[in-house]
Amino acid sequence: MSLSATEIRQVLEEIEPAIRHGWIQKVQQPAAGTLVFEIRVPGRTHRVLVSCQPGSTRIHLASRPLPNPVTPPPFCQFLRAHIQGARVEGLRQVGGDRIVEWRLTAREGPRTIMCQLTGRKATVLVLDESGSILKELHGEQSRIHTLYHLPQPRIAPESGTTVRFQELEPDGSFPLSSAIESYYLQQEQLTAADAARASRLRGLRQKLKRVQRRVEAWRDELAKSERYSRYGEYGELLKANLSSIKKGANCAALLDYFDDSMPEVSIPLDPAKTPRENMDDYFLKHRKYLTAERELRPRIEQAEREICETRREIAETERGVFIPTSGRSPMTKSHRQTPGVEARRGPFKRFVSADGLPIFVGRNARENDELTFGMAKSDDLWLHVRGAPGSHVVVRLQKGKDAPPTTLHEAAMLALLYSDFRKSGKGDVVYTRRKWLKRGKGSAPGAVTLIREQSVYISLDQERLKSLKARSVMPS
Repeated sequence: MSLSATEIRQVLEEIEPAIRHGWIQKVQQPAAGTLVFEIRVPGRTHRVLVSCQPGSTRIHLASRPLPNPVTPPPFCQFLRAHIQGARVEGLRQVGGDRIVEWRLTAREGPRTIMCQLTGRKATVLVLDESGSILKELHGEQSRIHTLYHLPQPRIAPESGTTVRFQELEPDGSFPLSSAIESYYLQQEQLTAADAARASRLRGLRQKLKRVQRRVEAWRDELAKSERYSRYGEYGELLKANLSSIKKGANCAALLDYFDDSMPEVSIPLDPAKTPRENMDDYFLKHRKYLTAERELRPRIEQAEREICETRREIAETERGVFIPTSGRSPMTKSHRQTPGVEARRGPFKRFVSADGLPIFVGRNARENDELTFGMAKSDDLWLHVRGAPGSHVVVRLQKGKDAPPTTLHEAAMLALLYSDFRKSGKGDVVYTRRKWLKRGKGSAPGAVTLIREQSVYISLDQERLKSLKARSVMPS
């Protein structure tokens, strides 16, 4: 939900005096519809965040830096070239609507930034001293060098006070900005968690369909092979009567000595083949039946167990068991997580290697994110199974020290054990220093990008795992 006109007016009343007469020392564009202006005033730097993202259009001070792309988008490049270094003469709300006007003095003369925080059509425009549009956030070229006109308001100006953020805990000199930032940060975390849950559900449902199709194909193949279940007996009957069967016959009427009543059975033959070739065909098809029984039935049983497990994971994911909706970011008192099972258990699984080094293992997407980007230090060793969902594993190391081979092997086994490859008991595990990891842009909690990596192929050693689990530590 975007800020209302009343909320925009109130947040401007809070931040405008603090940034008036400051200098724009840096401009960043962390997302397509988000801008961050770093404004320097004597003794302090403020970050003003302007979001034109649908459903969360807003303006407020930001207390934390946001990750930025390596190459700035064109609009950000324009702002850096023409607005960076400008003096902020003031901010004001226009017409009681969700429009904020920045009055600036830049190197090239007076400039105006118009922030239209108006829902789906929200945008930011840069105007020259005559009111002509120089640049538009979304790159709309048809408006360039035309006079700017205010959009027609769809609703009457609002009145009243902000109630959405009143229950949030005030923080510092800018309580409303702090409350707004906390509110939208939590909303973004919920959105990211929902997206991660939806992505996982799609993957699980696709996996379920694949396994079901595989089982159906195996069952069809097994059903076809069951037609050959008696072909071994037919081969033996033909073998016992080869001399009496004439070449070119299309069937052989023989006594079935495999049946106690010794009935006569008619065995079809291929007239183009000799009696011995027909016998060999029956033995070959019977071996296909035996092979199908030996190989397909265990596959079907294992796949059916996999189907049950996948259905269980789908049900648990739909209930939010795998993708919690809480993150690691600071929250206000009224929004802190209610103590539950996870709170009582504490964060992460914890082990001690044979060399005495602590090993931490995340238990879900939130803990993976918290372990990697919250607790791990730059020189710590980070591990994860390659090519499958699984836990993040971190080995605490002293600066400049490498993990001993035994510790590396044990940590890699834990990464394999707490992954989707645990059933196979073997797999490739990648490892690197924590400093060579970064979050993917717009990625779900726990998703990482590796800048450097090494790998080790691991097989689970039950005796070593038993010893490692005996050295597990209950989190405080």
